[in-house]
Amino acid sequence: MAKQYQFPKDFWWGAATSGPQSEGRFHKAHRNLFDYWYDHEPGAFWAGVGPDVASNFYNDFRQDIALMKQAGLNSVRTSIQWSRLIKGLETGEPDEDGVRFYNEVIDEFLRQGIRPIMNLHHFDLPYALYEKYGGWTNKKVAVLFADFAETCFALFGDRVKEWTTFNEPMVVAEGEYLYRFHYPLQVDGKKAVQCIYNLNLASAMAIERFRQSACEKQGGRIGIVINLTPAYPRSDAAEDLAAAAFAETFKNKAFLDPAVKGVFPPKLVEILRKDGVLWESTPEELDLIQRNTVDFLGVNYYQPFRAQAQTAFDDSEGWLPEKYFAPYEMPGRRMNPYRGWEIYPQAIYDIAINIRDNYGNIPWYVSENGMGVEGEEKFRQANGMIADDYRIDFIKEHLAWLHRGIAEGSNCFGYHLWTPIDCWSWSNAYKNRYGLIALNLANQQKTLKKSAYWFRDLAAHNGFTE
Repeated sequence: MAKQYQFPKDFWWGAATSGPQSEGRFHKAHRNLFDYWYDHEPGAFWAGVGPDVASNFYNDFRQDIALMKQAGLNSVRTSIQWSRLIKGLETGEPDEDGVRFYNEVIDEFLRQGIRPIMNLHHFDLPYALYEKYGGWTNKKVAVLFADFAETCFALFGDRVKEWTTFNEPMVVAEGEYLYRFHYPLQVDGKKAVQCIYNLNLASAMAIERFRQSACEKQGGRIGIVINLTPAYPRSDAAEDLAAAAFAETFKNKAFLDPAVKGVFPPKLVEILRKDGVLWESTPEELDLIQRNTVDFLGVNYYQPFRAQAQTAFDDSEGWLPEKYFAPYEMPGRRMNPYRGWEIYPQAIYDIAINIRDNYGNIPWYVSENGMGVEGEEKFRQANGMIADDYRIDFIKEHLAWLHRGIAEGSNCFGYHLWTPIDCWSWSNAYKNRYGLIALNLANQQKTLKKSAYWFRDLAAHNGFTE
């Protein structure tokens, strides 16, 4: 018998992208870290494809937004690039073309009946601030970020009602200072820990500026987008449970707790202090973090993390969180072979219940979820459309578990797929495609995939039948 999955009234059915992954580098005031890395090491990027053009959103945004409307999206998250909007990184002087561009983008979203959600940092720190200050390891950058945020609120807060400070801030610390997948490609646990603290501080500073602006009076609210990878233990053995508990604390709670509760997890602070790698903080900063928590939460979910007890930690590169856990490959797990990620839809239910029970049932939405597939051209039909049934099935499975979480009282108000249009994905460039809308890199033509038509029906009916 068919089962119907109906979602709450006014549910967000949308998709997420970012400025650096969609716009291209046209007329930007500054380079960001990825621009710099590509300029100096293009061979580090898949097929040598960099961010110069991306999906050409800078030039095509009106047509692109029309395609998003055709795909049924009622909301879209993208980002305002610090490196595009601000000409004077120290003075805060806006760039004239950057202001024009984002004004026109916001107005076009609204004209098409799509709610714009604007994020302020998506891995795109201006390179000049890394060169001068060491990037997110320096609190001066947190202050300059808050200045940038304040400018955004003043320029666009009359129309943008939902803001987020950071997208996946843990990935900044992991990529830059733990696992070498973002520039500057360092392994330095102490820097990573300070980076985690400074990003939390920067988010709270931006929220404080938001509270001081006119945005709240204009009906605005502010949140943060965190990638949650629920940690599951290999077994019920005490050592595996302890490993999973620390992985959960480090990977998820290091941003979730300060954002929602205003405090860092005491267990995390205790261990980092014991190991001599605790961040530098002041009572005033900790008070600012405590006073400036989020109004809502965005959750990016792609895969779980499975942990087991650490038995052979290599400390040759200094302190790393893996001192307390090791990854575990569960036999028989379902995999996305293109991305190397486990597919485990049930975790989205576990996230929903965790937020309900342990984070005050704060309003939240799925801000990213999706499936990247290499070589999607092989699924192109005679009529020219890519038949990505695997993506439809992936979405259905995750929505079924999300629906259960909502039915059991979790305060979720939306679901955003990554991504509306196939976008440039950092050093992976266009290797894996995620979009509802296909991008032909050779001629920049964009066409709706089968999943886009399915998603349009999903949004129109505010649910689906399985």
